[in-house]
Formats: sequence, C-alpha cells, structure tokens
Amino acid sequence: MSVNTITDWLSQNSDLLLGATLETLYMVAMSGLIGFVVGIPLGVVLHTSKKGGLLANPRLNRVLSAVVNVGRSVPFLVLMVAIIPVTKLLVGTFIGTTAAIVPLAIGAIPFVARLIEGALLEVPSGLVEAAQSMGATPLQIICKVLLPEALPTIINAVTITMVTLVSYSAMAGTVGGGGLGDVAIRYGFYRYDVTVMIVTVIMLIVLVQIIQSIGESIVRRVDHR
Repeated sequence: MSVNTITDWLSQNSDLLLGATLETLYMVAMSGLIGFVVGIPLGVVLHTSKKGGLLANPRLNRVLSAVVNVGRSVPFLVLMVAIIPVTKLLVGTFIGTTAAIVPLAIGAIPFVARLIEGALLEVPSGLVEAAQSMGATPLQIICKVLLPEALPTIINAVTITMVTLVSYSAMAGTVGGGGLGDVAIRYGFYRYDVTVMIVTVIMLIVLVQIIQSIGESIVRRVDHR
C-alpha cells in the first residue's frame, strides 16, 4: 500500500474521518468528565478511610475497595454488554455516541479512583501531621494539603485515564458506539479495506500523542518539587 492510496482515501472521505474524530473526542471528553467528578472524590475517600487514615473507617474502605476492584476487573467489552439495560434507561438507547458515554464513564470511575488513591499515597505523612498539629480540619487538610501536593501526579493520572478512554472508545465502535472505532469496523473490517484500518489507527495514535503531550506539559508547569 502506497502513501498515495492513503492520501486519496483521505481526500475522498475527509468529512467521514472528521466526524468520527469529533465523535471520539466527544465520547472521551464527556466520559472523562463524569469519571473525574465521581472518581476523584472516591479516590480521596479510599485514601482517607484506610486504617490510620485521616478519616479512618476500615469497614467502609473494605466495601469501597471491593466495589472498585470489581469495576476494574470487568473487561470493557463485557461491561458494555452487561449494562445495556442501564444505558437504555439513562439515554433511551444503547447504540450511538451518547449511549457509549455511559459504559465509558462507568469504566473510568474505578480506574480514576485507584489512580487518585495512589497519587495521595505519595504525599509525605509529615505534611498531614504538621497540618493536624496546627488545628486544620480533615476537609482543610484534603483541600489544602493532600490534593495540592499530589497535583502533578493527579494530572498524570488524568492523562493516563484520557489515553485509556481513547482505546475504550475505539472498542465501543464495535457495538455501534460511533467514532473512529465504528469507522474502522464498518468501512474497514466489514469491507476488507486495509486503508481505512490504517488511517483510523493513525488517527488514534495521533490523538493519544496529543493528549499525552498536553498532560506532560501541564505536569511540568505545576510540578514545583
């Protein structure tokens, strides 16, 4: 296959590729937002509720850990199929770009929670103890010590999550989720068109590289250690 073949396909199907790329970005952005809104607080609770933690509650920690572990252990394709009734209840259908956001977000939440928990573990315990000795409340310690100190690692976790969601969104295309994965399946796999497969793979790689570069740039700016 020559470069000219790929160039010709791009010129003839630019609208299709652009639309699929925008759908992928939409799925990744929305599911990522939901995943962070739920996953970050969940990660904080997992960290602070451990034995000896800021808000120690071992029983709650065991329950949440079990739920998160189950969520992380289910393969994404299985998850998409398993929660079809939930997806249909929430958005009225289980096919399409918006419908794909539901399993993507549910898959992202436990992933984000564990990454945030790991990021908070890197904060020196001496900083927390110093804040406690100064009379800071648990909420103040979380908002003014734990999260700010772990910010570079948290941003790195966000980057990893977004990159993972790009790959998940491609898998969502196999069941009518839209995006670049859908183009690869419908126009590449079903029609035995290698050119389409190569172009979509290249686009996914480009998206991952852009996300990774942006994340690394932000980490460098906020990391003053």
